[in-house]
Amino acid sequence: MSVDYRNAGGLPGRPPSQGDSLADILERVLDKGIVIAGDIQINLLDIELLTIKLRLIVASVDKAKEMGIDWWESDPALNAASSRLALENRNLRERLDRLERGLAPPAAGAEHPPESPADPPREEKDA
Repeated sequence: MSVDYRNAGGLPGRPPSQGDSLADILERVLDKGIVIAGDIQINLLDIELLTIKLRLIVASVDKAKEMGIDWWESDPALNAASSRLALENRNLRERLDRLERGLAPPAAGAEHPPESPADPPREEKDA
């Protein structure tokens, strides 16, 4: 007697069906989400040589947002608005650096600040 385990029952808590299509399974996974986590560690004589931590989540965008995952909204490579903000931020930092360099106090060894071209020339008196 042989038993075909492939069609024996389906998912726990769900009534047996005639076979779920790939679209049904994908819809269920994206709706609920699935997390796969694992660590790979390579040791030699109790010395850790390599550790790889693997975390994989498969879910719909709505489910991911519900879980607090929304990194794609602020990634400049994936979001045009974030790309513009990153460029504007970089330009503002460069302007601020130029302004700060222009307003820097004189060096400790300098007696007085350099004269501006609008200042009248100083007259030196002979003692």
